[in-house]
Amino acid sequence: MNTLAAQSLKPVALILAAVSLLGGCAVGPDYQRPSAVDTPAFKEAPQSGAQWFPAAPADALDRGPWWELFGDPVLNDLVSQVEVSNQNVAAALAAYDQARSAVDLQRSTLFPTLGLTASERRIGGKGNGNTANAAALGLQASWEPDVWGQLRRGLEGARASAQASDASLAAARLSAQGSVATNYFLLRDADNQIRLLQSAVEAYTRALKITQNSYDAGISAKTDLLQAQTQLATTQANLVTEQGQRPQFEHAIAVLIGKAPAQFSLPAVTDWKGSVPAVPLGVPSTLLQRRPDIASAERSVAAANAQIGVQVAGYYPSFTLSGAYGSGSARAADLFDASAIIWSLGLSATQTLFDAGATKARVKEAEAAHNISVAQYRQTVLSAFQSVEDLLSQTRSLAEQADYRLQASQAADQTEVQLLNQYKEGQVAYTDVIVAQAAALNARQTLSTLSASRLTNAVALIQAMGGGWQAQSLDQDADAPAPVATSQ
Repeated sequence: MNTLAAQSLKPVALILAAVSLLGGCAVGPDYQRPSAVDTPAFKEAPQSGAQWFPAAPADALDRGPWWELFGDPVLNDLVSQVEVSNQNVAAALAAYDQARSAVDLQRSTLFPTLGLTASERRIGGKGNGNTANAAALGLQASWEPDVWGQLRRGLEGARASAQASDASLAAARLSAQGSVATNYFLLRDADNQIRLLQSAVEAYTRALKITQNSYDAGISAKTDLLQAQTQLATTQANLVTEQGQRPQFEHAIAVLIGKAPAQFSLPAVTDWKGSVPAVPLGVPSTLLQRRPDIASAERSVAAANAQIGVQVAGYYPSFTLSGAYGSGSARAADLFDASAIIWSLGLSATQTLFDAGATKARVKEAEAAHNISVAQYRQTVLSAFQSVEDLLSQTRSLAEQADYRLQASQAADQTEVQLLNQYKEGQVAYTDVIVAQAAALNARQTLSTLSASRLTNAVALIQAMGGGWQAQSLDQDADAPAPVATSQ
């Protein structure tokens, strides 16, 4: 480049130097994680020495998939299919990939764009024998220096949005896993209920036969026979109802693991008993790291905060540096001759002088959106605390009921046997037998339902505590890659 060209570039160089000095700043507020209500302990947490909530290591959920705490191989197999087959999880994963692509797109704005142009033409006119060739080859570049940090704030917001999407993916995965476990335990409870009702139908059939023989012998009244028939028919109807409900749980599980209901079936088991695991509780503050919905809400605050800086940058001028380097010639072979080389370099600045308050309105809109996201984050934290407290209270209540329900069922079974024997000997009325049999069946069914409730409540508590998910470095440097949350 000759001396004249170097002299002509001096003003541009001075402007670029000034731009580079300003490039270290970024307008708008730097992000500060908003405060949220916290408490040192859960109100409904078990006290020392309590029997209803077994002690467990605080890191138990981090050692493997949380559903393995229930010790059911069939459940383990079903939940493992959620990751690859559940369509809600697939949609959440696609949304996360989309958000990561948005980060890459936003990052690209920090760098220059470079283009190559080439052309060759033959020029002439009608009736004119003179023609000419024209060839051109050029390299063009354009760059918008991020003087006020607008582009960096945009990248910051895109990365926070990607991290929020990552946490939303974990939340969708945890929700699907919990739904599979819940429906599985309800299906097993339906198996137990069907088994209890089938046993009752067999027992009531035998009782009806005894009553029929007694009536035929003139020992029992017809009302005893009618009561026995009523009890048997009612129980048979209840059995049909329960048998009709079981497939609904099976269908729900099929959809959750990405299969059509017609392609999935789960064989019934007899006398199934689930194991209620010990759920490590920790302290309330761990919810801020363990629950993906809280992490997602917090990252949304960060994204909204970055948007304030993006809009504030509208008050300041924008700069664009453009350059071109190329050659032109009548022959393509001469394009690389020194005499054919041409270049240009320029810097332009644009400043809005009047927009009727549009920039100010955009800044206020971004600030209001940030305030909304802060309120939503704090509400998410409060709702998380409430859900855990509710489930802890329910856990305690269900555990305390278990012994009483078992005692009631055992006593009702003994009463049923004794009264039926006394009826055979003519010592009591058949009405007493009917009442005892109904009470015994109800006690057995209630005990089974209670067991299923304890299991589904444990699933809900694990979900409320965040499952096995852990947020990873949410406050990362702007140039660091977005984290990938893990869900177990």
